[in-house]
Amino acid sequence: MHREAAQVVAAATDTVFGLMGNGNALFIRELAEQGVSVISVRHEAAAVAAADAFQRTTRRLAVATTTYGPGFTNALTPLIDAAISRSPLLLVAGSTETVDHAALARACGARVETDPSVAVRVALEESVPVVLFLPWEGADTPDSDSPGEVSSLLSGAQQLLIVAGRGAVEAREEVIALAESWGADVATTAPAKGFFDGASGVRDLGICGGFAAPEARAAMREADVVLVLGASLNRFTEGGSFGPDAHVIQIDPHSPTTPRIDTPLRGTVEEMLPELTGEGGVVKRAPVRTTHAEGAELAPDGRLDPRTLFTRLNELLPRERVVVTDGGHFIAWPCMYLDVPAPDHLVLVGTGFETIGLGLGAAVGVVEAAGERLTVLVTGDGGGLMALADAESVIRRVHDTGGRCVIVVVNDAAYGAEIHQYASQGVPEEPMLIPEVDFTEVFGAFGARGTVVHTLGDLAAAGEWLAEGVPGVWVLDCRVSRLVVAPFLSGV
Repeated sequence: MHREAAQVVAAATDTVFGLMGNGNALFIRELAEQGVSVISVRHEAAAVAAADAFQRTTRRLAVATTTYGPGFTNALTPLIDAAISRSPLLLVAGSTETVDHAALARACGARVETDPSVAVRVALEESVPVVLFLPWEGADTPDSDSPGEVSSLLSGAQQLLIVAGRGAVEAREEVIALAESWGADVATTAPAKGFFDGASGVRDLGICGGFAAPEARAAMREADVVLVLGASLNRFTEGGSFGPDAHVIQIDPHSPTTPRIDTPLRGTVEEMLPELTGEGGVVKRAPVRTTHAEGAELAPDGRLDPRTLFTRLNELLPRERVVVTDGGHFIAWPCMYLDVPAPDHLVLVGTGFETIGLGLGAAVGVVEAAGERLTVLVTGDGGGLMALADAESVIRRVHDTGGRCVIVVVNDAAYGAEIHQYASQGVPEEPMLIPEVDFTEVFGAFGARGTVVHTLGDLAAAGEWLAEGVPGVWVLDCRVSRLVVAPFLSGV
């Protein structure tokens, strides 16, 4: 489908506007092989708007491309305008079962076609925007089981792993008591980081999934039964941390949320936990390392190693902090290296939908909720540019509340996730690159102060500002290396 679609597009135009993601990376590679390059933008809405404006100026077919999920939903507003204006426009987008993409497209007034040639013909002949979705495969999931069946599975466990998510926070004391009574290994999702702090008689393995330390991840894979409480078990959380023969039980109102669930139990943790009975025969294991490795200060390319950078930031930033992070390759570093004092102190808006560009908007809400605690926003350069308008919102709100915020921009002058996944597959690199922007200058125009960080020594000014305790926003534009790949992408 990707190749056929690219061939049809190449026969119709040599100009495509877009933003690369998982759902359209291979299509963009096929376009390159057909001699068609993609004019890259920083937000999917701009991709459709640019294509539409190109058509209105040239009267040639407008073609835009986005990834699935948030990439597609970001493009809906200009798609509606194109439908109202009857623009002959083709949008080639990825698709998943997360949302009904076709229903959304039709609700916007666009046509949905499955054949690339038909899609181009309809767009031109009927003067209407047409969406062509690239294919996605789904899977079936099992029916819900009873608490009694789950209790039997737990009683038979040789090595039990309990994974707690945000949906279990209201029952935190009960979950900890259950884990202690069974002597279980415990882990959390990233947003529930800190859930088991202070628990005794358990082996705390930290964050489950792609953000886990290697030794902890190996220990998780030894579990024969995994009890997941109040977590959707997305690809970041599971991330290969369960052994292939592990039996996975999930308590969640929407269980099963993924095909990896063997035994679903639908309901809230507060409702279901008291119904789990029995005695465990779990064997306690030796402690394992849950801290993450550092690198050198600088990677071989002379730019900062993000592991070392975030180790230093963890020491520099006050412990009483709320960390909010945008999406992207860099998300591993705050999740792995920044400690938080309790659950709900690591906020990952947009990660479930695998989107970028929501970090600055989310930070406005965190600033409002943080009170005297420091807000720490971590964003990438791609997401930061996509959401640039709301840099002013964050800085203004910090000023109005007399609060404090540190904005850490992980600046590798690229869309890191795409670089690490697709550059080796022959996908052209140009759409994945971003000219290096000085975010201290950009955010400074809105009233923030900041430092461009080339070495760890450049963090000193931020440390002095933090020590002074004055309100405001400090921006750390950290020039990091692309050579260090996050474990959730590298599989290491």
